[in-house]
Amino acid sequence: MRAGGVLLVGLLAGCAGQLDHLGKPPSMTASGARDRTVPDLAPERVAMIPPPPPPPDTVSTGSLWRAGPTSLFGDRRARRRGDILTVVIEIDDRGEISNETRRSRSGSEGLSVPALLGLPSVASTVLPRGAGLDPAISAESDSDSRGEGSVDREEEITLRIAATVQQVLPNGHLVIRGSQELRVNFELRDVQVSGIIRPEDISRKNQITAEKIADARIVYGGRGQITDLQQPRYGQQIVDLIAPF
Repeated sequence: MRAGGVLLVGLLAGCAGQLDHLGKPPSMTASGARDRTVPDLAPERVAMIPPPPPPPDTVSTGSLWRAGPTSLFGDRRARRRGDILTVVIEIDDRGEISNETRRSRSGSEGLSVPALLGLPSVASTVLPRGAGLDPAISAESDSDSRGEGSVDREEEITLRIAATVQQVLPNGHLVIRGSQELRVNFELRDVQVSGIIRPEDISRKNQITAEKIADARIVYGGRGQITDLQQPRYGQQIVDLIAPF
């Protein structure tokens, strides 16, 4: 009974995601809601550095020059908690692995006793007709093993997403997190990114590329009716999990 209850709870939990868009488009996450898919990267007990106040825009007497980030030549790159920057994700990876293993072994053993203290003459009277001591023992073995395997993977992703500075670490590095949802009819596309960056890696356009993000977590997926059709049914997944063969 207990196993059946656990199985029923697992099936209900798996169907809960599909019930969200049963007969209607998938629900979108509210803007600013905490993202549960991408885990936190910074430890919970990391000392938070309070964001410094923005430098005031000073105007000299009798001058049109204005200093600060909001000026014409000011540095508008993300520096403090709450600032926004653009993450450029360009992934074009390809991996190919091919292995081949072959093993072959053969062995042969033979023993004959044509004459040993008169045993052949005695054996001819004791052993059945056609049996003898020449050869007395003969054994042969042969084994052959061959294995082949290959992996061919190719991925290409190109997109841009805005991320927000979540934390400023004691060494000055920034913890960023961003998410984007796009819903077309009954299919929702979800893009998430998080990681740790250095302020000096941010370009003058307030952009940073994905290869400069440490502990990067990039999620590109979605949910909806088309995604559900591409997944095996929950019963089939359970059978594949417990089937020994």
